Amino acid sequence: MSLVDLVMPKLGESIMEATILKWHKKPGDPIRQDETVLDIATDKVDSEVPSTAEGVIEEILFKENDVVPIGTVIAKIRVGTNAAVSNNQPATAPIKEEYEEAKVVEEIPYQPTNSSQPAVGNVQVSNSKIRFYSPLVLNIAQQEGISMAELENIPGTGQEGRVSKKDILAYVATRGSSKPQGTSQPQQSASVAVAEQRPTGNDQPSTNNVPTVYTGNIEVIEMDRMRKLIAKHMVDSKHTSAHVTSFAECDVTSLVLWREKVKKDFEKREGEKITFTPLFIEAIVKCIKRYPMLSSSVDGDRIIIKKDLNIGMATALPNGNLIVPVIKNADQLNLTGLTKQVNGLANAARTGKLRPDDTTGGTFTLTNVGTFGSIMGTPIINQPQVAIMAVGAIKKRPMVIETPQGDSIAIRHMMYISLSYDHRIIDGALGSTFLNAVSKELENFDVNRSI
Repeated sequence: MSLVDLVMPKLGESIMEATILKWHKKPGDPIRQDETVLDIATDKVDSEVPSTAEGVIEEILFKENDVVPIGTVIAKIRVGTNAAVSNNQPATAPIKEEYEEAKVVEEIPYQPTNSSQPAVGNVQVSNSKIRFYSPLVLNIAQQEGISMAELENIPGTGQEGRVSKKDILAYVATRGSSKPQGTSQPQQSASVAVAEQRPTGNDQPSTNNVPTVYTGNIEVIEMDRMRKLIAKHMVDSKHTSAHVTSFAECDVTSLVLWREKVKKDFEKREGEKITFTPLFIEAIVKCIKRYPMLSSSVDGDRIIIKKDLNIGMATALPNGNLIVPVIKNADQLNLTGLTKQVNGLANAARTGKLRPDDTTGGTFTLTNVGTFGSIMGTPIINQPQVAIMAVGAIKKRPMVIETPQGDSIAIRHMMYISLSYDHRIIDGALGSTFLNAVSKELENFDVNRSI
């Protein structure tokens, strides 16, 4: 008899940790090789982890909702002739069947920096270990003006004494009325001060402990894990970038007529339907090569220009959530290759078969709000990118056509496109120039083009 370690698998080049969503097995359960042991999540992508050996689950080392680094042992499997031991004699203490309500905890290690700020209070976690804080906890601490020394003094109820969202919110709720012992707070945070100064009907200070009371005929829906991640990502983006949105009107008549002419032959030859999305991406890639600043990110006071053009495409899922698969090295693909990539990633997203690496590494994002009938939109930048383009619905409209023989009115296929960009590094001149360059690429599409 021997024990085999089941480790958190490597899920992509940039994936460093994953959240355990659900265990399908418990200690004492038999397991076959390649049978699913648990479900995990990285950012927005859910994956199944299969067993690497056949035997019996000996021990489960993490609970559901725990965030586990890649390569960490998460369970042990007993293999060999004596593997099939009855379930009434587990080798380890049974894991509790009931877990806490699911929370969004994307935890990263906190690396302490050299600071002149003195240590405070009695830290609840042993100083011999690095304490972990999730980005959500760090974001709340930043918004509430909680220093790192003060954060270390908050007792945690999570694994190994980690501070959870519930812990820090409970601390914030009582922070205004009583300061923790040994903590110096010469200045309250702006958000707390505003809350304390806001007048109420009876001039009594409000409290966060009072639950919100809803009236009327309502329905309360708890956000699922993906919706919570999306909400946090959108709010963080607004807090990070100075958003500006520019608009352009685009005559895509030639593009529409060309697609109508070739779509049947293309599908027959390639086995793929050609949509407008790869045509839009092709135009975007051509213009980014002329204006590379649109494919960049901000790192402090530095601008990092990304030479690999990885274009994300926002995709709506059947449950109403949104995900952004990424077409890697889009500038190296022809229109046929782009079409196959777009269709393949969109189908994988809708069927839940995206790999974690399929949603990472994007340098610019396209969202098609016209799919749902909108004529234009003001999209939110997908961090850490600096720009995102939205294309609206294509509508027939009477337009004035200028010719050497004079002006005339004709029915044209028109579309609005918009570009939201980070005004920290992209000014209106560059943003509008790039937007109009994409518009001209689409308007001047060669209707006689072969594919």
